[in-house]
Amino acid sequence: MAALVWDKTGERKYETGVDRGVLFVMKADGTGYDAGVAWNGLTGVTESPSGAEASAQYADNIKYLTLTSAEEFGATIEAFTYPPEFAPCDGQATPVEGVTVGQQARRKFGFSYRTKIGNDTAGVNYGYKLHLIYGATAAPSERAYATVNDSPEAQTLSWEISTDPVEVGVDGVTATAQVTIDSTKVDKAKLKELEDKLYGRGTVNASPTLPSISEVISMFKTTSGGNGHTA
Repeated sequence: MAALVWDKTGERKYETGVDRGVLFVMKADGTGYDAGVAWNGLTGVTESPSGAEASAQYADNIKYLTLTSAEEFGATIEAFTYPPEFAPCDGQATPVEGVTVGQQARRKFGFSYRTKIGNDTAGVNYGYKLHLIYGATAAPSERAYATVNDSPEAQTLSWEISTDPVEVGVDGVTATAQVTIDSTKVDKAKLKELEDKLYGRGTVNASPTLPSISEVISMFKTTSGGNGHTA
């Protein structure tokens, strides 16, 4: 067995950046999602999983076993703005054009975004990851308005989201609310097929579509992987 070597050329990887946000509002009847729309002005996504906490169980005067609570996925989305289609997800309704009322029922949504993978030889163009989120609900968020001064800054909006996991339909995989695809490890043709679905590319009059988790898994299942794909 070969000796371990640290920091070899080409293996000094890192992740950075966030872009290509796409919003998919859930249909009113809960059967899938509407066509996706671009989310401009995305400045950050912070993934915040919770749960998976250990709980010790005792019997016969000893630690008998350890049970682990269910894991939940949450996140915080930060942006300078949001698409109009997100308003119902943020608890807003527009009874009359130009008039918005708040504190309404919040629609669920799906969300996708991309983060860059870099290394010491290719920089940030080494590859990227696609992140898909399902069954998300946005919580009420704080907004701070400040006077314009000699150091103006654009207002940053943020939303904390929680998720409801969905069944995957694949043996050995439990319900989840997130999927991540690494462009450096999957087949390039299959990755393009997924991106064409997400972004509405490649087919005339195609609508941006959020495929189910089982569809995503099936899409890459028969590929050998490891072919890589750069931005």
